Amino acid sequence: MIQPMDVNADFARRAALHSNEIPWRQSPIKGVARRMLDRLGDEVARATSIVRYDPGSAFAPHVHGGGEQFIVLEGVFQDEHGDFPAGSYIRNPPGSSHTPRSGPGCVIFVKLWQFDPTDRAHIRLAMDRMEAIPDPLRPGVAVTPLYRDAVETVRREFWQPGTTAAIERDGGAEIFVLNGTVEESGERFGRHDWLRLPHGETAPLTAGEEGAELYVKTGHLRHAKRPPAA
Repeated sequence: MIQPMDVNADFARRAALHSNEIPWRQSPIKGVARRMLDRLGDEVARATSIVRYDPGSAFAPHVHGGGEQFIVLEGVFQDEHGDFPAGSYIRNPPGSSHTPRSGPGCVIFVKLWQFDPTDRAHIRLAMDRMEAIPDPLRPGVAVTPLYRDAVETVRREFWQPGTTAAIERDGGAEIFVLNGTVEESGERFGRHDWLRLPHGETAPLTAGEEGAELYVKTGHLRHAKRPPAA
């Protein structure tokens, strides 16, 4: 049965959202709002969202039963493990806990309940300090690997202006535009826009005149399922 907060919950279909067209929805925490991209479940959910912390906002301490991974897009995200400025990539595995807050405010792209249940690897990376490696199979594309396991592959990609190349869709693909623009199937995606493609054939993209910086995640959609009831 479809739950009240299900969003783009059919993972066998293409989904595309433009962030400036999505309203901010207040979360249960004062000062924290979110733009829901996809969601399977209610407050305990397999979810992909853009989340905004107002200055001084904070969560109570909590455990991530299904894991949490996020990129800091703007501002500084903070918890007891440190201060994470824009460009940080964080993975908090299933069973981990923390107390999120942001003194100056921040915006993050966050994914919940999308881990291998046995994963226990904490990862904290400064993406903007990591080298991008040219992809020998896709001229004009350079890649910074972020994470890989049997469930998913996560990377940052840099596309030169005008580059046309493919995103492999074995197990599905998800693209979040960090900067610049790309076009897919005649639709243009700009900064903080989001595209999800189901398992299938390759998906060609074309970068715009300014090029593009993308978060790309593949393989994970074959494992999409609703979290257990709280």
